[in-house]
Amino acid sequence: MTLEILTSDVLSPLRHGFFTRRGGASSGVFQGLNCGGGSSDLSEVVSINRARVASAMGVAPDHLLTAHQVHSPDVAVADGPLPVAPRADALVTATPGLALAILTADCQPVLFADPEAGVVGAAHAGWRGARDGVLEATLDAMEGLGADRGDIRAVIGPTISQRAYEVGPEFLDSFLAEDRDNARFFANGNGDRMLFDLTAYSLARLRAAEIGQAVWTRHCTYSDPERFFSYRRAVHAGEADYGRLISAIRL
Repeated sequence: MTLEILTSDVLSPLRHGFFTRRGGASSGVFQGLNCGGGSSDLSEVVSINRARVASAMGVAPDHLLTAHQVHSPDVAVADGPLPVAPRADALVTATPGLALAILTADCQPVLFADPEAGVVGAAHAGWRGARDGVLEATLDAMEGLGADRGDIRAVIGPTISQRAYEVGPEFLDSFLAEDRDNARFFANGNGDRMLFDLTAYSLARLRAAEIGQAVWTRHCTYSDPERFFSYRRAVHAGEADYGRLISAIRL
């Protein structure tokens, strides 16, 4: 099966892609394109999958760069292959020929580009990273490389949607403590449960940061098991592990 790569006109003409699970070499609960080295999948199979992604992005495997993601607001600047993945949740570069990649399985993969300045970025933004400022930190780092905030475009890829993202009252309280206006990103669920709109929250933060354009591809990871891995769906199904999707962009 060939790779399935979702793209957005917003990031044109730069090569980029939100890869689905289709077209990979993994099997079992990882069936398809599992690119998560932190999963319990066979490491050699993950390497095969990542090599396929690198080929699709037009780079050598060691030029497909990822971070050791820790749900932080930290950003790493790359100007060449990385011998060790930095502990960070976003990468930025102004160096042609490097593909910046993010791994997700419900959290938001966010790809950024200022084509005019020749600067790109990629961020992993779960609720914690988004709340703690990883999106704004990525913009700051891109500006440090010469990007103009008003020219930066951002696209959020396949992410868990509000209808599948049930949270408890303490989760809501933490967001209301930050800003009472955050109540608009929550809807009533069952009992004391609430449904959180992670993408709307992140789009609001990106737009408040006054970037040129910000959109979501409107793909829900939880509700489409044929195309996407989902941490929450795996937990609900009682599965021991789950695959990781990859999203990448390059100059």
